[in-house]
Amino acid sequence: MPRYYIDSSDGNFSHVDHEGVELAGDEAARYLALDALPDMVREVLPDGDQREFAVCVRDEGGRVIYSASLTLTGAWRPTGESDGEDGPALAS
Repeated sequence: MPRYYIDSSDGNFSHVDHEGVELAGDEAARYLALDALPDMVREVLPDGDQREFAVCVRDEGGRVIYSASLTLTGAWRPTGESDGEDGPALAS
């Protein structure tokens, strides 16, 4: 099975995968990379309202074959603001 390397960044810290993992193919590597993004968000509680999380997949030759990112954007809403064009408020 081919070996893939999943590099990641949480906006403050970057990790270069030097070990890699053997996977069935490119689609399995893509799935693993996408699956890692929400875990990265959960592990790092953002200290601000803007943060980008990113992953890239390298093949055995070191060539980047896939990349993806997830952007976290948060904003306080003024008290009493209606559910306007920004979308509905989440129900509790």
